[in-house]
Amino acid sequence: MTDLHADANPMIEVQNLTKYYGGKAAIHDLCFSVPRGEIIGFLGPNGAGKSTTMRILAGYLSASGGTARVAGFDVARESNMVRRQVGFMPENNPLHEDMRVREYLKFRARLKGLNTQKSRVRTEDVVEQFSLGDVRNRMIGELSKGFRQRVGLADALVHEPELLILDEPTIGLDPHQIRIVRQHIKSMGKHHTVLISSHILPEVEVTCTRLLIFHEGNILANDTPTALENALEGRHRITVELNAPQEALNQAWEEMAEVEQHRILPAEGEFHRCALTPRDGEDLRQRVSALARARGWPLRELTRERHTLEDIFVHITSPEEDF
Repeated sequence: MTDLHADANPMIEVQNLTKYYGGKAAIHDLCFSVPRGEIIGFLGPNGAGKSTTMRILAGYLSASGGTARVAGFDVARESNMVRRQVGFMPENNPLHEDMRVREYLKFRARLKGLNTQKSRVRTEDVVEQFSLGDVRNRMIGELSKGFRQRVGLADALVHEPELLILDEPTIGLDPHQIRIVRQHIKSMGKHHTVLISSHILPEVEVTCTRLLIFHEGNILANDTPTALENALEGRHRITVELNAPQEALNQAWEEMAEVEQHRILPAEGEFHRCALTPRDGEDLRQRVSALARARGWPLRELTRERHTLEDIFVHITSPEEDF
């Protein structure tokens, strides 16, 4: 199979993409590119422009301005070619509930241009890939939400597209079903470029290799989760539990030049739990450990917090003073 990462041509190229609904811009002058072979996460609150962008890239919606190319094809002028490269699973995927699973997938394969023999082969492939064998002859309307989402993923993949666009693929699923869908998405990411939107930040964090954060029709960040976390490096707080009097701890933190802010709360027994905010990105752990040894204070915990994707998202989309 072709090494997707070896291709220097990006899967998606967007320049000054804009979409108006009436007089309001849903997205405004978006510019970004997506490399081949990555799993890209679209993040943002409702109305931020994620779904609008996805629908334009999938050829389901026309833009008001700007250009977008998918696999080298212009989505406005070569929409038929774009649709052959894209598997699109919209939010609340509208499946034909009065059709049986196998019948529906073969029908969809034919609609997407596969001949009779190829549609039959691909239907069997995706039925196996998404573990739909036990329900292949059941009516879609009788399936659980989790199985319907799997049918939607199979539908998106049945014509072997280069790009998969999945809008909220885990919406309404329970934790077990989310885990199954997540595994399928990560598996698809080995051989396809995947673009996914979700409000479930921990799911995006463990699934995606790159994140685009949308806010009010604009993209505020476009980078890897690690790089976005490193941008907040100076905000890493230290948590320490010490067996020491609160007054002595207050004095120690106030005298320590590397500590910008501190908060002290009672902990179990005679311990106190201290949250320390460093100044200028300092890693306080060695300094705190040395202080505990020098004062003879028993030390029960000393950890440096890791920023979650929620921290990153709030920081990027909120005013500096609100973080």
